[in-house]
Amino acid sequence: MNDPTSNMKRAGAPRQAPAGSDASAEGDINLSPLRRQWEAEHLAPATRAMLAEDAKVFLHQSLSTPCFNALASASGIWLTDVEGRRTMDFHGNSVHQVGHGHPRVVDAVKRALDTLPFSPRRFTNDAAIALAKRLVERAPGDLAKVLFAPGGTSAIGMALKLARVATGRHKTVSMWDAFHGASLDAISVGGEALFRRDIGPLMPGTEHVQPCDPRGCHFGCGGTCNARCADYVDYVLGKEEDVAAVVVETIRSTDVQIPPRAYYESLRRACDRHGALLILDEIPIGLGRTGSLYAFERYGIVPDMVVLGKGLGGGVFPMAALIAREGLDVAADRALGHYTHEKSSVGCAAGLATLDVIDDEGLCERSLALGAHAVERLRDAKPRLPAIGDVRGAGLLIGVELVQPATGAQDRALAERVLYHCLGAGLSFKVGQGNVLVLAPPLVIAKDDLDRALDIVLDAIAACGRK
Repeated sequence: MNDPTSNMKRAGAPRQAPAGSDASAEGDINLSPLRRQWEAEHLAPATRAMLAEDAKVFLHQSLSTPCFNALASASGIWLTDVEGRRTMDFHGNSVHQVGHGHPRVVDAVKRALDTLPFSPRRFTNDAAIALAKRLVERAPGDLAKVLFAPGGTSAIGMALKLARVATGRHKTVSMWDAFHGASLDAISVGGEALFRRDIGPLMPGTEHVQPCDPRGCHFGCGGTCNARCADYVDYVLGKEEDVAAVVVETIRSTDVQIPPRAYYESLRRACDRHGALLILDEIPIGLGRTGSLYAFERYGIVPDMVVLGKGLGGGVFPMAALIAREGLDVAADRALGHYTHEKSSVGCAAGLATLDVIDDEGLCERSLALGAHAVERLRDAKPRLPAIGDVRGAGLLIGVELVQPATGAQDRALAERVLYHCLGAGLSFKVGQGNVLVLAPPLVIAKDDLDRALDIVLDAIAACGRK
């Protein structure tokens, strides 16, 4: 009998990207020679031994295991590794709107652990009711019903099921390049090849269209969105008459694509015209990141459902929420979620404390002001750094696109060099779509620290661009 693992790569074998793939298009991957070089130059033998132990016991997967460093602590905007080096965290897996270990969040979690560490599903609790009420009170329109889940991917799944129940339809229209989570249903509506490639049959009925992305628009926008891509969604909804929902990231966080108001106005009209629900995914960008509690508030429309996650648990506890129109409370005889930690008293306490911090410390307003400052500084640097092709920002979600000055083509090699240069200088962030530096600091960051981080980025672009 053949050994089913005989053709698999063993732990410790040389790491490389799959043949013919362009994995770097969808994130900074852990298969890069530059990453191995960084590890060799910056990590002590004890840390490398720790990483080797990690690689032995965890299944390997792109973007994470094997890891590239090991952490000892986190506080505010800072990560501290096991060798004592501090790094500003402008990545944070998008959970760190209020920073790492905010005292009010930690205290709320400790109190919950002392009183009600777990709330079984047949019971409710004060924290769960209070958090749900806070979320709907802050939401515009008739977004008045909530379900909690232990993660954003699960909340997306609940939204898809509710759309089917409410409409009696099963198809979806979503965007290529979108990310809605890593489960099979989420990657079916998602559009990133790294998650979809070679997995096999995905969920049926998941139609995809071009996202709002002026860089590669096929509708003649000329670099400034004219919302014709939303008109195409209208066309698709007319042809695919059994579409239950259109699923969109309000602002695409992987490379900071910010549609104009006309895009969502057109999308809302199209959904209403054809009886499809509009589901907005704000898992990484909600809770003040873009300058308002809900990112869709900037567009003057109300979705049928919105999904929050990541930062909802204050960077301490996994929490997500599906918020729906009151008229969509139509599945009392179904189990949309039925999760073990559905109304976690600990997670809801963390969520309440997080909302308190956002309000009491004025983090939405702070995000707008600091984000505008950062974008201005980065744009002012463009004349002396021609590799900066575009700078986009919505609050403290900022994208810096790196290009080849002579042609304007994406410069993915430069983006990767800049990333590892910055990591060596004490700044961590994500690279999206291969050539976009995505800067997403905690909203509590001091202006001096933000400027220090921008100095690191600009110095890195200058230094790496000369190589």
